[in-house]
Amino acid sequence: MVLVMMSSRELRRVEVLAEVAGGHMAAAVAAGHLGVSRRQLFRLLARFRAEGPAGMASRRRGRPSNRRTPAAVRDQALTLVRERYADFGPTLAAEKLLALHGVKVGRETLRGWMAAAGLWTSRKAHLARVHQPRPRRERLGELVQVDGCEHPWLEDRGPACSLLVFVDDATSRLMHLKFVPAESALAYMQATRDYVAAYGKPLALYSDRHGIFRVNREAKRGDGMTQFGRALRDLDIQILCAPSPQAKGRVERAHLTLQDRLVKELRLAGACTVEAANWLLPGFVADYNRRFAKPARCPDDAHRRLAPYENLDEALAWREDRTVTAALTLHYNRMMLILDRGHRVARAMARQSE
Repeated sequence: MVLVMMSSRELRRVEVLAEVAGGHMAAAVAAGHLGVSRRQLFRLLARFRAEGPAGMASRRRGRPSNRRTPAAVRDQALTLVRERYADFGPTLAAEKLLALHGVKVGRETLRGWMAAAGLWTSRKAHLARVHQPRPRRERLGELVQVDGCEHPWLEDRGPACSLLVFVDDATSRLMHLKFVPAESALAYMQATRDYVAAYGKPLALYSDRHGIFRVNREAKRGDGMTQFGRALRDLDIQILCAPSPQAKGRVERAHLTLQDRLVKELRLAGACTVEAANWLLPGFVADYNRRFAKPARCPDDAHRRLAPYENLDEALAWREDRTVTAALTLHYNRMMLILDRGHRVARAMARQSE
């Protein structure tokens, strides 16, 4: 059995010609569907009856292009480049081949030939990016790297889930771990609430450029800030977005260790639900930090207590602006909500709308 690769256009021809051959479609209608003349339709129909669907495949497929450069020209060009222009780029080499030797070759064609022959490599390959280690911050809580990691944490015993990881930059301590069904703004808000309740407010969080942390397209309305970014602003916690994975290497390296050790610990404990996995995390974090955490250069703790006017539940909540009408109604998620006129907030809104 020979398999023939066919394009969507060719498959469409097979369908229409099969209808015509079976007497279910008129030739004029079929020609209109395929965009060909009646004479061309009958030629295609004759080939279809003689060769079957395979006859509709292009006869040029797999054959060299008629516009290809002759092999002799290719060999001549590469010989000249190898002997005289070995350190030339494809653009300059193509110019010299034409001006000094009368060999006309497109620069992109020559680029491909030189790359295949090992005579040229791209500038990106020449100049590999160097990522030097960034010095650690001096105090605990001065900068906390945060990231989510999708991995088969429960293997085949439980549902898929993601692990939210908070790693202190100064000490490499695991500050907080939490399994969630998937990365989301609400999941990060809940994890941040647990973190702040346990340690206080860090000076800054260091994340990637996920849409949870920053607006990656031009905002059509509002202040251009994400829900999570607004919550951190209300708590006076700075958010920094790393330009590359290497920039937040502490949490990236922690992922590798967690994907090895934590998966095995969960297996040994027989955890098969997200709740059971979260229950095991405090003991794992304590053992991990005892083994791998490093002392900070400065013993002071940079975490800050909540101010009397700050409320975690109010700050780490999803907020959206809506307009209240004079009738004390508002629309949200395709629903019309009617405010209780007897509530003090509703009464204040009613006075403002009068």
